[in-house]
Amino acid sequence: MTTSPGPAGSRRALVVRGGWDGHVPVEATDRFVPFLRESGYTVEVSDTLDSYLDADLLASTDLIVQCWTMGQISPEQSKGLDTAVRAGTGLAGWHGGIADAFRADLEYNFMVGGQFICHPGGFVDHEVQVLPERADHPIVAGVDRFAVHTEQYYVHADPSIDVLASTTFAAHPDYPWIDGVTMPAVWTKPWGSGRVFVCTVGHKLDDLDTPEVRTIIERGLLWASR
Repeated sequence: MTTSPGPAGSRRALVVRGGWDGHVPVEATDRFVPFLRESGYTVEVSDTLDSYLDADLLASTDLIVQCWTMGQISPEQSKGLDTAVRAGTGLAGWHGGIADAFRADLEYNFMVGGQFICHPGGFVDHEVQVLPERADHPIVAGVDRFAVHTEQYYVHADPSIDVLASTTFAAHPDYPWIDGVTMPAVWTKPWGSGRVFVCTVGHKLDDLDTPEVRTIIERGLLWASR
C-alpha cells in the first residue's frame, strides 16, 4: 500500500485497484488521484482486497474508490467492505471496476445497486442523457447529454437506485430485444449511513478524459465521501 499525503487535516481516500487488466486499473485510477489530493484527501492506494479486512483503516476512511473488475471477494473481505459503507464510508467507481466486480457476491451486488450483464456490439456510438427531473443533482448539474464511442453497459439494476442519467439501446441483430431499452448509466444508492456512486462509462482511458465523464466521476467521488 502506498500513501499520497494531502493537506494537513485532510480527509482520507482509499483506492483499491486490481482484477482484470483490460480495464487498466492502475492507469485509470491514477487519472483521479491528483484530483483527490487537490480536493484535500490523503490518498492510500492498495492492490489487495485484504484492505477490506482492516477495520481500523476503513473506519478512518472517508471514501473508497474501487476499480476491481470481476474477481472473487472472500466473505470476510465482503463483510468488511459492507460494514464500512454501512457505517458511513463512501464507495464510488466506474464501469466494470464497480459494476462488474464480484459477480457471485449477492450482498455486494445489493450494495452497489446494479450488475453488468453485457455490452451488445462492443464499442458503439451512443448517448448518455441526464434525467430532466434529476438535472439539479450536484453530480450532474449543468450536464444535459453527451456522446461516447465505447461499451454501452446493459445491467440488472435495483429499482431502489437513484438514476441520474440513462442510455438507450439501438437495435442489434444478436440482441433484438434491446431496441429502445433504456438503462441506468449514472446512479447513486444509500447503504446504511454510507453513499454509493456508480458511472457505467469508463472502459478505456479516453472515456475517462471525456469532459462530461470526468466531471461526473469527480463530482461523484466527492458526493459519495463521508
